Amino acid sequence: MSSTISAIYRHPVKGLTPEKRSEVELSPGQAIPNDRRFALALGSTQVDGTVSEWMAKSNYLMLMRDERLAQLQTEFDDETQTLTVLRGGRQVARGALTQKIGRTMIEDFFQAFMKEESRGRPKLIEAAEGHVLSDHDSPVISMINLASLQDMARVLGSAPDARRFRGNFLIEGMEPWAEFDLCGMQVKVGDTILEVTERIDRCGATNVDPDTAERDLNIPKALMRGYGHIECGVFARVIEGGTVREGDTITPV
Repeated sequence: MSSTISAIYRHPVKGLTPEKRSEVELSPGQAIPNDRRFALALGSTQVDGTVSEWMAKSNYLMLMRDERLAQLQTEFDDETQTLTVLRGGRQVARGALTQKIGRTMIEDFFQAFMKEESRGRPKLIEAAEGHVLSDHDSPVISMINLASLQDMARVLGSAPDARRFRGNFLIEGMEPWAEFDLCGMQVKVGDTILEVTERIDRCGATNVDPDTAERDLNIPKALMRGYGHIECGVFARVIEGGTVREGDTITPV
C-alpha cells in the first residue's frame, strides 16, 4: 500500500482551531498559506504589530499552558481576513485581523475569556512575510503518520486524536514510525518536493483533548515509557513548490 496524504490542516491563529483543507499551494521555503500567520501574545510580552523574529511559545497564549483555548472553535475567512470565534457553536467574537478595530474586538474577547492567564491585554500579532509564528524557527510543514498514532494505543490504551499533534499533513499507508526513516531524504508529494529535516519533540500541548479542553493524557511521558523518546511526526521544508491535495502519494525522490 502506498503512502498518501489523508488530510491537510492549517492553523491560522497559533493555539486555536485546526482548519481542514482539500488542497494547498506551497512555495519554496514557506509554510502552508495562513498557517500560524497570527498569534495572541501575552499582555506581558514586549511585542506589537508585525513580527519577523522567532519567539518562544511561552510568550503566547498556548495550549501547553492554557488548555482553556480548546473550549473555543475558530474559523478564518481568507477573503475578508476575518476570524470568527465560537463557543459551543455560538458566535462570541468576530473581527478582521488585518484591521485595528477587528484586532481590538478579538483582543477584548480573549482578555475577558482568559482573565489573569493572559497577563494583561493580549496582543493580536501577525507574522511578517516569509515568517511563521510557530514553535519552529523557520517555515516548515509538519507531517504526522496515522499508523504511529494507532501504535501508541499500546501505551495509552487507545489511539490519540490526531488533532492533538497539530500537524499539517496526516499520512496513511505507512508503517508505524517509518516517518522517522525519511529524515534527511527528499520526497515528492503532489506537485512538490519536500525535504524531511527532523523528528518533532512533543510537549504538554498534546495532553489536551481538542473537544473537551481537558488535560486528560500525558503523551510525552507515554512516549518515553513506551518508546524511549518524546518524538512523534517529522518536519519538512518545501524545496519545490506546487499543489498538494488530499489523496496525493508520498514518494522518496
